[in-house]
Amino acid sequence: MEFNLADLFEIVVDQVPDRLALVAGPARRTYRELDERANRVAHHLVAAGVTPGDHVAVLSWNRAEWLETELGIYKARAAVVNLNYRYVAAELAYLLENSDSVAVVAEASFAPMLVEARAAAPALRHVVILDDGADERSAVAALGAVDYESALADARPARDVGPRSADDPYLLYTGGTTGSPKGVMWRAEDIFFAALGGGGFGQPPIATPGELASRVAADPTIGVVNAPMMHGGGQWVTFISFYGGNTSVLNCDHHYDGAAVLRLAEAEHATSIMVVGDAMARPLADALAAPDACYDLSALAGIGSGGAILSKAVKEELRARLPGVLVTDSFGASETGAAGTVLDFDRPAAGPSFTIRDWVTVLDDAGRPVTPGSGQVGHLARRGHIPLGYYKDVAKTAATFVTDPDGVRWVVPGDSATIEADGTLHLLGRGSVCINTGGEKVYPEEVEATLKAHPDVFDAVVVGVPDERLVERIAAIVTPRGDTQPSLDALQTFCRATLAGYKVPRQLELTDEIPRTPVGKPDYRWAKRVAEHTTAPVPSP
Repeated sequence: MEFNLADLFEIVVDQVPDRLALVAGPARRTYRELDERANRVAHHLVAAGVTPGDHVAVLSWNRAEWLETELGIYKARAAVVNLNYRYVAAELAYLLENSDSVAVVAEASFAPMLVEARAAAPALRHVVILDDGADERSAVAALGAVDYESALADARPARDVGPRSADDPYLLYTGGTTGSPKGVMWRAEDIFFAALGGGGFGQPPIATPGELASRVAADPTIGVVNAPMMHGGGQWVTFISFYGGNTSVLNCDHHYDGAAVLRLAEAEHATSIMVVGDAMARPLADALAAPDACYDLSALAGIGSGGAILSKAVKEELRARLPGVLVTDSFGASETGAAGTVLDFDRPAAGPSFTIRDWVTVLDDAGRPVTPGSGQVGHLARRGHIPLGYYKDVAKTAATFVTDPDGVRWVVPGDSATIEADGTLHLLGRGSVCINTGGEKVYPEEVEATLKAHPDVFDAVVVGVPDERLVERIAAIVTPRGDTQPSLDALQTFCRATLAGYKVPRQLELTDEIPRTPVGKPDYRWAKRVAEHTTAPVPSP
């Protein structure tokens, strides 16, 4: 047996077959039930012509069938293509074509869009439809699709698809903040150790697959997962739970509501809640602060953020509302896996601070580690268990996956950082959205975090827009809290208390909502359009 994602899951199933593995809306699956339904998915896909190494797409909101399908794809030795359920037809067509998906499992609501997109995806030859209550019979017929439950009913529940390998693929499409989505290619063994716990966080990684049996929790935790499964963070936290024999509770609502999440945690006696940055954490804090708030969260031990970093203000508010509950967040990326844990204390350098592992560091432009404590800005990098590259993109692979002068291979996803003498890493931001203003570099994340600490600011995104004198000026797009109307002057005064003058926004736009991805990342392209089509900026004080 090798470090294969399906094999490792089956080890846990054999230890706790009757333990509750998954809650997703009305669906409840024990480990045995989840395993058997995933086996049926695998048999159906193989019978439909899916072969090892093929790509199978999933287009669905959170539901039990997402994870059944994901596990079934792994059992068939294929790779999942995570399609964003907010895509329009052109975006869907691009992903299906770029990924060479041979099959897709999709909710019925998306069938008309699949009909439109299919012409651009010549490799796509099989469609499975999930019932979501939508009546799209004509589109389903045009696709020649089969019904998911009927397909499973006709397939065997046995574990006789294999043998499998540590080299079996794991594919994760990441959109980032700019450019077209790109597929990050991992080996199964590498993603297991880089992002899925390696056999349990806080413990040494397992040395053999069979050792995972000894890591199955005697007293399982119950975690509410709010991230969508079509995002790496959602998949990762769920599979970490599975590999520990714990219970994952998926938030299956199509609209995020903080009060509903707390009610779900109360009903399931959750021990943890997983969120993605302020976009999910702030509504929790607001729900807890409501005059009529009344939730039994006595089982809750922790709230953790992954995929986007919590602002200090939101983290402190959650801790004040839930004394005794550990509120933490971590840093990682589709290309790095789990890279570090965010520290709470303030540091002289700008940006959030992280503890990091031995295989994470900061490299200079020559590919050499910068001297810790030097203050030199370099590039966050990880070695060891890293991806193979980007699917069908040789140029981006060459730019992101580099070999240093000593022959060590690193992934350098584009985040600027510094490192202190004690090994603490300060993340400055993604270079692709870095603002050059008056010869100074400004990372939007730092300014956004400061703005979101203002009591009248609910959400904020910061971009650079063309400026005759400064090259770029800093523009803030802000969603006010409640009925407030924060002024540029007030926000400038607030920012200058903690930020250098060149980092202070010179332009302010108020908006009812800031578009964000389902994982909480701001839409910087939208923000630029808003900032560039507005009135003249007000000078910084």
